[in-house]
Amino acid sequence: MSYYQHESAIVDEGAQIGEGSRVWHFVHVCGEAQIGKGVSLGQNVFVGNRVKIGDNCKIQNNVSVYDNVYLEEGVFCGPSMVFTNVYNPRSLIERKDEYKDTLVKKGASLGANCTIVCGITIGEYAFIGAGAVVNKDVPAYALMVGVPAKQIGWMSEHGEQLSLPLTGEAKALCSHTGATYILNGQTVSKEG
Repeated sequence: MSYYQHESAIVDEGAQIGEGSRVWHFVHVCGEAQIGKGVSLGQNVFVGNRVKIGDNCKIQNNVSVYDNVYLEEGVFCGPSMVFTNVYNPRSLIERKDEYKDTLVKKGASLGANCTIVCGITIGEYAFIGAGAVVNKDVPAYALMVGVPAKQIGWMSEHGEQLSLPLTGEAKALCSHTGATYILNGQTVSKEG
């Protein structure tokens, strides 16, 4: 085994877990899950069958990554944040054939206790504040807060808020790395 598994964790046969990953207390990983290298699955995490988790993701305590949720490299899922996979669930109606895909792109951070409603894409390095409820696509580098979540700014790849307006033409420097970010309309990109 090229990864660490706590004795209380359950990893079903067939699950793929990359080198150097850590599977902590009371985790359950289903048999068709695909988990990359260097991933941390905190206490009481559940990972469904039709799930892909990229390299170097951190899934904090009490997070369930349900079927049809896909995390690219370096995604941070804060404690007790929530994914869904059915838009209109009912206990008395079977809707497993109606699961909607949710994609969280490289480097995004999902704050503690936030909720990600299924069927959306969260852009690269976006930052979802604690407790936010996200029910629509989120642009790359966007800072989202509230219920329902609204964009209030832009974040650098380092995780610092950039001094950019929400729309227009502008440039800003990340104070920690010196990287330049360019706002063009309603899209931010990193220079270089």
